[in-house]
Amino acid sequence: MAHENFVSTDWLAAHAEDPDLAILDASWHLPTTGRSGAEEFVTQHIPGAAFFDIDAIADTSSGLPHMLPDAAKFAEAMGALGLGDGMRFVVYDTHGLFSAARVWWTLRAFGVEKVAILDGGLPKWIHEGRPLESSEARREPRRFTPRLDASFVASLDDVRKALADGAVQVVDTRPADRFEGRAPEPRPGLRSGHMPGSRNLPFVDILDEGRLKSVEALRREFAAHGVDLAKPIITTCGSGVTAAMLALAVEEAGGRIAGLYDGSWAEWGGRADCPVATGPA
Repeated sequence: MAHENFVSTDWLAAHAEDPDLAILDASWHLPTTGRSGAEEFVTQHIPGAAFFDIDAIADTSSGLPHMLPDAAKFAEAMGALGLGDGMRFVVYDTHGLFSAARVWWTLRAFGVEKVAILDGGLPKWIHEGRPLESSEARREPRRFTPRLDASFVASLDDVRKALADGAVQVVDTRPADRFEGRAPEPRPGLRSGHMPGSRNLPFVDILDEGRLKSVEALRREFAAHGVDLAKPIITTCGSGVTAAMLALAVEEAGGRIAGLYDGSWAEWGGRADCPVATGPA
């Protein structure tokens, strides 16, 4: 599992009770949906899973949604969930593939090597008639040693530099109508449009019924949207969630990630000193 980004439901069913394996429910929903991942977790989840709340395990002082926390806060949160050094992790969400990629990326950024996403997520698990539970798993607190790799995160300055010199591509995975400025942003106070010089690959185009498309299909999508997999890529989106899905797709397709822009449009679109373009890329 060390170098694979996905595990199957069969694999998880066979290994779910391994003492060194932790299952994480990473479900999250856009504020406009009125849904709560935490509340739905209480109703049903894969047996033994812990809930990873991306809004709570975050830098809540930044004023931006679910920004990566500092190492101390992350270590405290992981330890309190009973998640510690030497463990393997499988992450899933209620969409099939959505916010699980954000937690996959977060764990990787903090030095976790053995982390994979459940292929098909909770929908596939339920469709196959596999067991569910409503009681929360209780784990003894453990020690987690964070090893933040700063290369996983792209800052505002990194994005500005990439847009200015063109050596690194900036690829936005928001829907096309938001990227082109034809639809309002779901978060109030943000302008509509995109970063001048960025490309658009909507996250729906890398999915096939809640699962990541095949490697060949992904490569076709990147080419069709004007993205060169031979050049490094910074991924961005509305608030850093679907940007992690795009990072996953880039890695699966054989490209190289130059960081995920954690502030994403929540930061760029809310700053007067950041230019905004409208229309197609």
